[in-house]
Amino acid sequence: MSMLTPPGMGGKYRITGDVYPRMRRPHRRRRIVLASAAAVAVLGAAGWGTLQLVDVFSGDDETRKTVAGRQADCKPAPTPSASAAAGLPKPAQVTVNVYNATPRSGLAKATADELKKRGFAIGKIGNAPAAYDKKVTGSGLLLGAPGAAKGTFAVLGTQLAGTTTKVDARTTADVDLIIGTAFKNLSPKATADAALVALNKPRPAPTRC
Repeated sequence: MSMLTPPGMGGKYRITGDVYPRMRRPHRRRRIVLASAAAVAVLGAAGWGTLQLVDVFSGDDETRKTVAGRQADCKPAPTPSASAAAGLPKPAQVTVNVYNATPRSGLAKATADELKKRGFAIGKIGNAPAAYDKKVTGSGLLLGAPGAAKGTFAVLGTQLAGTTTKVDARTTADVDLIIGTAFKNLSPKATADAALVALNKPRPAPTRC
């Protein structure tokens, strides 16, 4: 091997003095072509997206009319609770008979006095009839005519949590509150007032298109 042969050529190239091996650099043309193609594709996609946006926002009259028609059809549907709330009685329109079905004395009178302070009309006060005496295990039982289920039970029920309801054959509008063995106190007035407000202002149903 000649001393003029570059290292690593393994004797393949020999320098004779006037001819030198041609050292080629890595081909970059292919990378440039691929990068150019990718750039063209990105620009094309961006242009297509722009055209689509322009079509959406500058649609013809028919398209705008269709969209406007669909928006006009989207109206909140009235809920049964909203319709019922319009006919709910006020506390002053509810006459409550308060009966004590527990062994504790004085509950009927104290409860009736508190309900009167909260605006309810008070009817009879006394011990529960034999059919219910010491047989109401909950906090209270609301007893009234079938029509009471349309609103009177709900209004009176805001004053005492955990009550149950039952209808009987009476034809009058008064309602019995039979105090049960689990009774402690009426709901706090602030809580009862908030329940009345919520009862009279139910949430509207979600809008459906």
